[in-house]
Amino acid sequence: MVQTVEGIQFVTNAAGEKTAVLIDLRQYGELWEDFYDVLVARQRADEPRESLETVRGMLKLQSKLNA
Repeated sequence: MVQTVEGIQFVTNAAGEKTAVLIDLRQYGELWEDFYDVLVARQRADEPRESLETVRGMLKLQSKLNA
C-alpha cells in the first residue's frame, strides 16, 4: 500500500506501518541532500579522526597544499 503526500510517497506494510519512502527529488532534492549528509555523518561517527595539522601535512607531502 502507498500513502501519498505531495512529492512524497510512504510505502506501508499490511499492518499500515511505514516501511519506505519515495521522495520527488525535483521537489525535495536539496532537502534530500541534507538528510543524506546527516546519515553519512552518523555512519562515520565512530571512525578514527585525523587532526587538522596531520591532514595539512599529508596534503603538503602530496603537493596538494602550498601553504
